[in-house]
Amino acid sequence: MAVKKSTDIFEKCAKFTKAKELMAVGLYPYFRVVESAQDPEVVINGRKMIMVGSNNYLGLTNHPKVKDAALDAVRKYGTGCAGSRFLNGTLNMHVELEKKLARFIRKEAALVFSTGFQVNLGVISALVGKDDVVLIDKMDHASIIDGCRLSYGEVRKFRHNDMADLERVLQQNDGRGKLIVVDGVFSMEGDVVDLPNVVRLARMYGARVMVDDAHGIGVLGKTGRGTAEHFGLEEEVDLIMGTYSKSLASIGGFIASSEEVVHYIKHSARSLIFSASPPPASVAAVSAAVDIIENEPERIERLWKNTRKMLKGFREMGFSVGPSETPIIPIIVGDNELAFRMAMMLQDEGVFANVAVSPAVPDGKALIRTSYMATHTEQQLDRVLGAFDKVGKALGLIR
Repeated sequence: MAVKKSTDIFEKCAKFTKAKELMAVGLYPYFRVVESAQDPEVVINGRKMIMVGSNNYLGLTNHPKVKDAALDAVRKYGTGCAGSRFLNGTLNMHVELEKKLARFIRKEAALVFSTGFQVNLGVISALVGKDDVVLIDKMDHASIIDGCRLSYGEVRKFRHNDMADLERVLQQNDGRGKLIVVDGVFSMEGDVVDLPNVVRLARMYGARVMVDDAHGIGVLGKTGRGTAEHFGLEEEVDLIMGTYSKSLASIGGFIASSEEVVHYIKHSARSLIFSASPPPASVAAVSAAVDIIENEPERIERLWKNTRKMLKGFREMGFSVGPSETPIIPIIVGDNELAFRMAMMLQDEGVFANVAVSPAVPDGKALIRTSYMATHTEQQLDRVLGAFDKVGKALGLIR
């Protein structure tokens, strides 16, 4: 007699046990509750810890000017817009921020969304139609992948930062509308896209280029304008996407491009049209953060000083940091359980760092993801290196 298959959609929930197994043995590193601002030191369970797991690269989330701007916006506009940008939720401050971001990114126009994730969902699905193809790096962010899934076009992946493989896929799709979407800075291993060759190949094969610069803005480029500025390719990149939740000290995102393209996205991106508008406090905080980036270039200099110190320190201790060349520095440990154990041991030593296991990274490439701020002090960074040295030796990762 055949066994009847369960039709209860909740059955998968009961079968999901991995997280509870990690909790039971004290190795669960997610959803840790932070009781303070995202500063170089945070409070967890009443205990101070050094934060090396935040994307607050320029240290602006607790900056007095950013907080004052947010408070002033709440006093004037309230706490929300009670509707979408498309209908009743566009304030004059949204429009002013779009003009400021367009000028900052050096594009004709910009459009603000409620989250960075929604930018990629909306832009990619709006631009890539049923006869088109979207080409993405295998290590692109999950929001890019989901934006591709929502489009009606074909999705083709190429090997990570492999320009020969990108050219192969471009050749196979000659005669079709093509959009290449890449991260400027890859969020797990901290390496930078080979943008000059992406642009070169795009022009050879008639493709457009979109750069997700979530981790590049405020970090790369002489004035912090991101990956395109870093390579001197601002006019060659067709679309630049950015988020507020990293260097821009808030939550939300934007796309910057030509006036014509932004106008089309504005009237086609479902994640914009059918989502509530970014709240006033968020918009004001971003505007203030952009001003600080432009007026305090020394913050970027301090960020890179700290980055060089930590890359040098980890390498000298014998850790594998992969291809990192940015403030995102992975400590590659390989085994998932070893990564979980290392994160908890670091926490015991007063260091908050993140864990990345598959599918966020390839199988066998589990890592501790660390990231640094302009506002970390030398003493704090030395303590972090000391903790990694102690834990790494205890786990047999270094000698």
